[in-house]
Amino acid sequence: MDAFISQLPALLGVVVGALGTGLVAFLSARSQWKRGQAVRWDERRLEAYSEFAQVLKEIQAISLKVLATAAGDKYRTGLNEAEAFPRLAEADIRHTLVWERLLLLGDASTVMAAQDWREAVWRLEHRARGVDENSEPLLELVQQANASRDRFYHAARRGLGVGGGSVAQSDRLQRRLASQNHEPPSPIS
Repeated sequence: MDAFISQLPALLGVVVGALGTGLVAFLSARSQWKRGQAVRWDERRLEAYSEFAQVLKEIQAISLKVLATAAGDKYRTGLNEAEAFPRLAEADIRHTLVWERLLLLGDASTVMAAQDWREAVWRLEHRARGVDENSEPLLELVQQANASRDRFYHAARRGLGVGGGSVAQSDRLQRRLASQNHEPPSPIS
């Protein structure tokens, strides 16, 4: 019995060491798994944000081309309604599908910013389709869409942990539209 008692501290040390090693290994594996999951979700979020931005920018660009044609803008290449409306319909379907992914994967601030940009582009699209009851000047609608896009990118980059400073474009586009190179200033970007 004395032999057992004299070996007890060593035995307890081995048991505690084994439990500690097991716990550290478990916590390390769990942390690694969580990091892997976060990376996978970030990749999916980035894909959803990118697809949303591309399709919304496509709708905005097509709408602005229709408006350029209607306004007789000699500084921009336009699209007639017969060409544009089927493209808008296709883009709208893609937009609806990617919107659902964004709602599922996006964080709250990015979804709110996406909603604002979406509504600003809808106003431009409605103006292009001739169903707009809004009396705001076209230049204001374009500026709202551009500023909303900037807020979306800011929220998305913050949510994804992307650094590198601001990528805001609306102020630059607004200055370009008001520059002497585009006299008379065209609201189409």
